[in-house]
Amino acid sequence: MSQIFAITNQKGGVGKTTTAINLPASLVAMKRRVLVVDLDPQGNATMGSGVDKSDLELSAYDVLTGKCDCQEAIVHSDDAGYDILPANGDLTAAEVELIDFKMKEHRLQYALAEVKQNYDYIFIDCPPSLNMLTVNALCAAHKVLIPMQCEYYALEGLAALLDTINRIQKVINPSLAIGGLLRTMYDPRNSLTNDVSEQLIEHFGEKVFSAVIPRNVRLAEAPSYGLPALAYDRQSSGAKAYLALAGELVRREEGEKANIETVLETDKTIG
Repeated sequence: MSQIFAITNQKGGVGKTTTAINLPASLVAMKRRVLVVDLDPQGNATMGSGVDKSDLELSAYDVLTGKCDCQEAIVHSDDAGYDILPANGDLTAAEVELIDFKMKEHRLQYALAEVKQNYDYIFIDCPPSLNMLTVNALCAAHKVLIPMQCEYYALEGLAALLDTINRIQKVINPSLAIGGLLRTMYDPRNSLTNDVSEQLIEHFGEKVFSAVIPRNVRLAEAPSYGLPALAYDRQSSGAKAYLALAGELVRREEGEKANIETVLETDKTIG
């Protein structure tokens, strides 16, 4: 069964799209089947995956508005190794058009139901705002992955995001869970970075990934070449950090699966 992650943060510039490109590429390197869903009208995840957003025949917009099936719009990124449901500026119109749809919050969930059996992981790159696109992502997802910088205002933004997730859980998707908090653009020489990092661990414990993503020039350069850091410079600290994150994520998911199977086996024995 595939795991669907919404990568989101209402604060922009925190490494959300960088994570949506590099974590999937690292999982592909570990022989996992991955789909990236670009749900941001800016189309940065699309371009960063080597797909020209200005030359799309079909996109996430067409899928959400029912003009085509999800499988028809998915393309393969040869350099990144994963499949992607691409996006461009057309997606902005989807918000307006979806107003007239029944069950509009579930459009992405229904679309992914057609293809999710083909993948081990699906990652949704959300826009940096709470709108109908983000609500669709949170409705479709099993878990939320939150990239964030270790700075003062990030904590304020995190509180607002957690409130949003809580509301989605109560109204639309009760099974939605926090899959992890990822510290990005991390500089251990900065005292504020260390202070905020300690606060995150104190409040969220094991929800905070041990892997941290450093400030790295190669990570910033790679998208302009339409490549994940792993394909652009495998030896860079950024590429290695995302490989470490991928390994940690897989271990977490396999651990959770093993725990569930143990509980089910125990229940069966008791029954």
